[in-house]
Amino acid sequence: MTARQIFIVLCFAAPVAILALGLVWPPLNWLFVVVVPLILLGVYDIFQTQHTLRRIYPVIGWIRYLFETIRPEIQQYFVESETNGMPVPREFRSLIYQRAKGARDTRPFGTIFDVNRVGYEWINHSLAPKHLSERNPRVVFGGPQCTQPYAASPLNISAMSFGALSKNAIMALNKGASLGGFAHNTGEGGLSPYHLEHGGDIIWQIGTGYFGCRDEHGNFDSQLFREKAGKDVVKMVEIKLSQGAKPGHGGILPAVKLTEEIAAIRHVPMGKDVVSPAAHSAFSDPRGLLEFVEQLRELSGGKPIGFKLCIGRPKEFLGICKAMLETGITPDFITVDGGEGGTGAAPTEMTNSVGTPLRDGLIFVNNALIGIGLRDKIRIIASGKIFSAFHLLRMLALGADTVNSARGMMFALGCIQSRSCHNDNCPTGVATQNPSRYQNLDVEGKSKRVFNYQRETIGNLVELLGAAGLEDLSQLGPEHINRRVGGTVVKTYKQLYPHITPNCLLQADGIPHDWDEPWALASAQQW
Repeated sequence: MTARQIFIVLCFAAPVAILALGLVWPPLNWLFVVVVPLILLGVYDIFQTQHTLRRIYPVIGWIRYLFETIRPEIQQYFVESETNGMPVPREFRSLIYQRAKGARDTRPFGTIFDVNRVGYEWINHSLAPKHLSERNPRVVFGGPQCTQPYAASPLNISAMSFGALSKNAIMALNKGASLGGFAHNTGEGGLSPYHLEHGGDIIWQIGTGYFGCRDEHGNFDSQLFREKAGKDVVKMVEIKLSQGAKPGHGGILPAVKLTEEIAAIRHVPMGKDVVSPAAHSAFSDPRGLLEFVEQLRELSGGKPIGFKLCIGRPKEFLGICKAMLETGITPDFITVDGGEGGTGAAPTEMTNSVGTPLRDGLIFVNNALIGIGLRDKIRIIASGKIFSAFHLLRMLALGADTVNSARGMMFALGCIQSRSCHNDNCPTGVATQNPSRYQNLDVEGKSKRVFNYQRETIGNLVELLGAAGLEDLSQLGPEHINRRVGGTVVKTYKQLYPHITPNCLLQADGIPHDWDEPWALASAQQW
């Protein structure tokens, strides 16, 4: 029995019990003074749509909001671990909630950061700031082999599958994307009816399980792919090689979250965990990957095709680079996922100790493409713990063209990080397949919050560009971001993360020393 059902039973049982006991001891009738207001409050909670937590947990859900009003000072909310070289305060979650609700997010009393702390980062402003009239910048995806380019927002929804998330959460995300004109990545769980209901732009992710485009043996089915990739709302297709949350491991959907509907969409049997293979069956080497890219581009009618990976062994990515040079086939984009990425289901060691962090992986991929002379033909998407406009700005300065956010979008939906994603007990209806929970997530209201969060974050990105005296995203570079590396020592990203020379990997005598060995080991014929 759910908390909501228990409350409904108590609404009837409590007054009857008080009346009965009041006949024996009349002073107990005073309990009505307490019970009736609580019942009325609970009824209000059940019928309001703004807070999913209170709809699922009437009355007791208020305890969380009470704690928020009396919480300690902001500085006590710091998480001491490092993410992208910068301490991440839990206050970012509060910031996302405020923006999602459309509330004012300005703050008194200055920065919440210790600006003298090693690792503090900032962007230098200009004494000649710009006012940017364009509040919705676009980045065009589609290389020379693409016939249906896509103009993307700098901030889009990262890969989260139907199955990992509820149908209401998927619909709210997609409607938010439709309202704001940004993209929604399906995750490897496949293209479900809930991704299509509201017409938001879709990036269809194809993982090792080929969910939604697989035959009865689990192999890639080109005809199924052609049918779905041809839909107008499918703007790009992403081949998932690996993800930051569990690199080197297939995706996991626990059996407790597998429904008949999800099994039908994915074409998998009921009753056990859905674990994707660790590697693809459609190809087995870098050349095969690029031939698969070319095949999907043709089957989709010329839409942008790319792949996603968390960087592992450098020689393996450089092998893909060599395959690009040998075959003449280039992806339209590469999504770089950071090893710090999160998920609802992953082995602990994979989550904590495998995979290159986003910043290092992004710098490496950007430099590798510069070194082979193909950077101008391939877009880069960065993905991994990005919450604010400044987080976004840092990734763009390091070489990303756009950024994907998963956690930020989940917070906008109302996620409170209860860490119940894997056991189907999500208290906000976001990451559950339990109807008594997800049906309380109001699609209309939450879609507006997703829209608000994305719009406000992009608006703040534009403000940061203008403050730095820049007029366009293309003018942003690593020289604009500063980092304190010692007590009084400050360096720019350009000094900390220098770019290699264009085309240097193509010249036997021009290969940088640090790149010499992995480049020599790289092969287009094997990983």
